[in-house]
Amino acid sequence: MNGLGTKKLETERLILRKFEVSDASDMYNNWAGDPLVSEFLTWPYHTDIEVTKKILAIWEKKYSDKFYMNWAIVEKSTNNVIGSIGVVDFKESVKSAEIGYALSRMYWGRGIMPEALKRVMDFLFDDVGFNRVAACHDTDNPKSGRVMEKVGMIREGVLRQSRVNNRGITDVMWYSTIRSDR
Repeated sequence: MNGLGTKKLETERLILRKFEVSDASDMYNNWAGDPLVSEFLTWPYHTDIEVTKKILAIWEKKYSDKFYMNWAIVEKSTNNVIGSIGVVDFKESVKSAEIGYALSRMYWGRGIMPEALKRVMDFLFDDVGFNRVAACHDTDNPKSGRVMEKVGMIREGVLRQSRVNNRGITDVMWYSTIRSDR
């Protein structure tokens, strides 16, 4: 596998790039400070912008790690940071990556996240060399599963009571794509 880090990626409507502390206002106002966005996530919503600034400072330092891949989702037409997508876990021995993402509610239902996920998956398979890319969602959040289906991920099944998110212990549905599926 190639440790390429968080390379700048583009799609028709989006720029995917490294986060900067200067993104704090967009991140806090667009999704990190919104309890509805974080309802199904494993991290709590940010109670104030200072929390966001601290998180971004930590992330900026991690970018020196060539296997740290965490992108800000930037809308090209406005240059606003509207979400995040990244590798939240990977297993080098089987060349497998798990993806996590979050998006401003104002952009839900517009095909933004499938567009970002598809571009990240292409990078992970074609450039980094992963054999498997997977993602999961709380079974009470089927819209996240629709994102995975739209990019061609295959539903694998439910792991019962296997994760903790902001709603408590939950069942999660897993999806994946392996290199031979492409």
